[in-house]
Amino acid sequence: MFSRAQVRRILRRVPGKQRLGIYRFLPFFFVMGGMMEWIMIKVRVGQETFYDVYRRKASERQYQRRLEDE
Repeated sequence: MFSRAQVRRILRRVPGKQRLGIYRFLPFFFVMGGMMEWIMIKVRVGQETFYDVYRRKASERQYQRRLEDE
């Protein structure tokens, strides 16, 4: 994979070290988070997206709670 020296060299090339310090990597994480969110909303695996499964499981849990309360 990568050696420690190669990783260090890559990280040194990211601009903004003087002004932002360690926080210069935040934009990359925001972009990665946005990409993950878009993938979970738009990309279908089989017939469902992540949010389809989430909504179905939430409604099943709510239905189970209603049955237990009655």
